[in-house]
Amino acid sequence: MMSIPLGPSPARREVLARRIRLLVAATITYNVIEAIVAITAGAAASSTALIGFGLDSVIEVSSAAAVAWQFSAADHAVREAREKTTLRIIAVSFFVLAVYVTVDAARALTGTGEADRSITGIALAALSLAVMPFLSAAQRRAGRELGSASAVADSKQTLLCTYLSAVLLAGLILNATLGWSWADPIAALGIAAIALKEGRDAWQGKGCCAVPATTATAGSASEADTCGCRAGCSCC
Repeated sequence: MMSIPLGPSPARREVLARRIRLLVAATITYNVIEAIVAITAGAAASSTALIGFGLDSVIEVSSAAAVAWQFSAADHAVREAREKTTLRIIAVSFFVLAVYVTVDAARALTGTGEADRSITGIALAALSLAVMPFLSAAQRRAGRELGSASAVADSKQTLLCTYLSAVLLAGLILNATLGWSWADPIAALGIAAIALKEGRDAWQGKGCCAVPATTATAGSASEADTCGCRAGCSCC
């Protein structure tokens, strides 16, 4: 049978792996700063939403660190061997985030404490809303081309942070201007549902499917789509 090349070449794989390492480093750096600012501002304003957002940043760092650990290996085979462990760490991060957001939303809906307005929190949420989509999209593109489920899953974690930024921003603005304290926790429950789904997909390895980088037969090539993912995979 005719052999058809699938996936990126070894040289291209190294370029993509290096790009992912840089994006992960940028994500970790930003989220460390974000966590410090959010938790500090949240404590000052007695805002559970801001504190929760800061803790989400801590979870984001753990997810990105797991991908950094995977791609710290120089050998492609070693990186692939670490894939499952990395996906499990990311999945657990999603689950922890979903539980925390749900509990925090329930506390807010039952009227546990009233937060003061926080200009710092509003500025931080707006900045994250602008930065996170670009980091997420860049890592997702590289992860899909490389066929790395963990890189794609981590990019979804970053994208979820974007959603949380939007929810936080809306909640802080509504609380500061109209006193609508219920808006944030209602939207947060929707974010928790998304986090559960993404966590389940990461645990089951559905984020993406690695594609052999050498060759495959024409029969197996028919199972791949134009993105380079095998049938039944959702990375594209």
